[in-house]
Amino acid sequence: MNPLAAELNKTLEGTVAYRLLSDFGRRIYFPKGIIAQSSEAKEKAFFANATIGMACKDGVPLRLSEVGRNFPLLNEAESVGYAPTAGVEELRLLWKEQIIKKNPQIKGASISMPVIAPGITAGISYTADVFMDAGAQVMAGHPWWDNYSLIFEERRGAVLKKLSFFNSSSSSLDLKTIEKELRKEAQNGFLRVILNFPNNPSGYSPTVSEAARLVEIIGSIAEAGTDVLVLCDDAYFGLFYEEETSKESIFGSLCALNERVLAVKIDGPTKEDYVWGLRLAAVTFGCKGMKEDAYEALIKKMMGAVRSSVSCASSASQFAYLKACKNGSKEEKTRYFKMLKERYLAVKEFIAGRESPGALRAMPFNSGYFMSFQTIGVCAEELRKALLKKHGIGTIAINGDCLRVAFASLNKEQIYDVYSALYDTAREFTKNPF
Repeated sequence: MNPLAAELNKTLEGTVAYRLLSDFGRRIYFPKGIIAQSSEAKEKAFFANATIGMACKDGVPLRLSEVGRNFPLLNEAESVGYAPTAGVEELRLLWKEQIIKKNPQIKGASISMPVIAPGITAGISYTADVFMDAGAQVMAGHPWWDNYSLIFEERRGAVLKKLSFFNSSSSSLDLKTIEKELRKEAQNGFLRVILNFPNNPSGYSPTVSEAARLVEIIGSIAEAGTDVLVLCDDAYFGLFYEEETSKESIFGSLCALNERVLAVKIDGPTKEDYVWGLRLAAVTFGCKGMKEDAYEALIKKMMGAVRSSVSCASSASQFAYLKACKNGSKEEKTRYFKMLKERYLAVKEFIAGRESPGALRAMPFNSGYFMSFQTIGVCAEELRKALLKKHGIGTIAINGDCLRVAFASLNKEQIYDVYSALYDTAREFTKNPF
């Protein structure tokens, strides 16, 4: 049991609430992770807040004009009526078309209609509900988003297992180690893996050749007789800043790979269309040879998971976003993407032009909202606290040895000062500063 859960249980001991707790109720807790650290930064980060996964300008979230414009235009049914459990049909059709358009590798492969969920967290959680029993082993690319622990381990009682994305000297994916660990896990008879690209917290996406090799590895494991479940957490899809980076989801290749491979794409407009608080996501299935009746059965199971929790996603969110898509926001999206890429390049230039303190090693990054440092001989949490206290800069500490910086939430003009303070503070933690 997590120590935080045990601490909460101790507080409740002797009360009727404690005696009534379910097994899940005893195991669940609120982590001192991204959300808690972000709340602290909101109060104390007077200079820059690089904690939360939103794209901002001057500390205010970016928003597509069409999204804001359309809320007052919703009629009664669109604004306050119940949405269908699987989502507004027109939005589901639109999102499926967009998946195929953005991922040409799908080609003629069949995929299901998406099921709309209230946010990518919910989409991952419902998928775990449908496919994972207590004790199920799930491999996740390391470092991983802290919410995976709550979703898979505490909610489902599954076991998260480390899939080593990088080694200490790599500037890209450590494919040899990835293959070794996947093949070892496959010996159990099942392989369940969640792949998050662009990765949160590292900010890395595979190159075209790396993505192809990952697909080859998974395909050969399936050919050897292992049933494979691959969850594609594509929360930051589309935010790719380098030419050699694969611009497609690995889902596109997996859904036509092998009849033993079930790929599940969990994505949505949340990040790439700047609508974080609308809480919109889509869950889409793909498997070679799977027929429509099987896809419909999976959709109905997913609908049951939605119905038994939130009943349905927000109608207002779905219709406002749908109307914005119809009216078009291409020029504004291009401008926002350019803004984020400029911030990414500024961070890349800073790191390349300076000798890193011995306490920090920048992990590979090329996409998304974040980049992260591996802290060496220094507690990431202590470094985070020092940055917040001394410089008013909010960052996120993960797993004790990872410090995440959300450059998407910083103005380009802030990046030099933020990273200078970060490097200077890290040097203070080393015995032999440069």
